[in-house]
Amino acid sequence: MSTIVAISTSPGIGGIGIVRMSGKKCFEILNKFFIPKKKKSTIKGYTMRYGKVVDNSGKLVDEVLVSYFVAPKSYTTENMCEINTHGGTVVMNQILEICLQNGAVLAEPGEFTKRAFLNGRIDLSQAEAVIDVIHSKTEKESKVAVNQLEGNLSEKIGEIRKKVIEILAEIEVTIDYPEYDEVEITEAKISRILDETDTLLDKMEKSFLNGKILRDGLKVAIIGKPNAGKSSLLNLILNEERAIVTDIEGTTRDTIEEFITIDGVPLKIMDTAGIRDAKDEVEKIGVEKSRKASENCDIALAIFDVSRELDDEDREILDLIKDKNAIIICNKIDLEKRLNITEIRSLGKPIIEISAKNKEGVENLQKEISKLCHLNEIALDGELIVSNQRHKSHIINAHNNVKKAQEVVDNCLPIDIISSYLKEIIEELGKITGENVTEDVINEIFSRFCLGK
Repeated sequence: MSTIVAISTSPGIGGIGIVRMSGKKCFEILNKFFIPKKKKSTIKGYTMRYGKVVDNSGKLVDEVLVSYFVAPKSYTTENMCEINTHGGTVVMNQILEICLQNGAVLAEPGEFTKRAFLNGRIDLSQAEAVIDVIHSKTEKESKVAVNQLEGNLSEKIGEIRKKVIEILAEIEVTIDYPEYDEVEITEAKISRILDETDTLLDKMEKSFLNGKILRDGLKVAIIGKPNAGKSSLLNLILNEERAIVTDIEGTTRDTIEEFITIDGVPLKIMDTAGIRDAKDEVEKIGVEKSRKASENCDIALAIFDVSRELDDEDREILDLIKDKNAIIICNKIDLEKRLNITEIRSLGKPIIEISAKNKEGVENLQKEISKLCHLNEIALDGELIVSNQRHKSHIINAHNNVKKAQEVVDNCLPIDIISSYLKEIIEELGKITGENVTEDVINEIFSRFCLGK
């Protein structure tokens, strides 16, 4: 393999920038432009040296610290170095160009992690966890990704595959050497292993709902008629003046989206245009977006002005949320109440009273959102959570084959029929960890990585 190089820190100005290089000729290339303060004859891994980087004419580029990682004890299992330079686009790009001029090639997105996978240091599910750690939006999401990076999912998948492989081997011995056939013992063992596998895969499959919530968050749409206080509620939840608030009806013409975190779960809050008979084409588009947001959201926050009586526009909003996870918010409790609460209560939805103007009631609203979606019940200690859609698909496929194999046993059919189902289970689970995966899938996964990782 060629020696690759890339900038591993984010673009822009910072205290430190890192240029990372990996490959057989890593140290040979480094020695062409790095002049250490103290020269040593041997290179030891997990050490750092202070020195200067010079260009091909010998001109000083920067003072740096170089970290050395000697194969196989490195991120990629190859010789690696990380050049810690002063942060800044110019200096890092200069050092990158010097590396390229001296024989390195520019790394592809995710190529360092890809080499760690291809060289056997991590499996495919652990490699995918790296990008999940980088993209984590909350502490809980990060913890799920770190657990996967440590190999928790790989370990469980490995245990299941091992048991299924053992059963498959016993069946094939029975087929090849019928004189040693022990059908009753084999069928009993097959049934037990299939039941255990069914339980484990079912638990993994069901955990995806929590995993998806932690990874993608929940969509929360604020809906209501004009001037009910939707934009004021958004500002109150975010604790900042994000949306324009006026007494003029129809101020909000498009959806405004922002993220907040409740109980470690990301929520995408959407402020929408007021739902009513629109007066112009632009407002019509905004109102249609509001209706779609109410249909596609995980939680609807339906807001009503308690200083006004219910009208047909309010009743349309009540109709939109009747079959959804929704919280009814009675706003403007600082004003005289004219709203008939009895009609609203008939929906059986939780009701929260607030004054967006006086910033009252937001804590109760957050608690109700958490209670409605059971956010505080998503515990991570000792729990394996599947958060990757690719992993879920292979788990479902494996699980379906377990059920088919169980039907064969239950119907007392010849046990050799089970072999094809067991092979499918082994193959599907192997696609998660990378034992049975195509090059196209590998390339597609690593193409989602950033440069330098």
